[in-house]
Amino acid sequence: MRSGIYLIVIAGLVLGNDAVDAEPRTIRVTKKMAFVPAEIGARLGDTIEWVNKDILFHTATVKGGWDVLIPANGTASLAVSETGQVEY
Repeated sequence: MRSGIYLIVIAGLVLGNDAVDAEPRTIRVTKKMAFVPAEIGARLGDTIEWVNKDILFHTATVKGGWDVLIPANGTASLAVSETGQVEY
């Protein structure tokens, strides 16, 4: 099983008087031999969905933070609730 460091950048949405609220979106990350895309950008309220196409389970883990179990041939998701940059 290959391992690596992947990056998620989570930004707070700053709105001016003329700005329109952005709708939350789902960002899909697929795992076959590696997580693709390796880097993503997300906003507060977005959902990150991992799609595992391997026959083994995997995790998306941030040391000292969250841990998402991704079942074999399945999906798992996480709602973005904090800003910052994380390596998972």
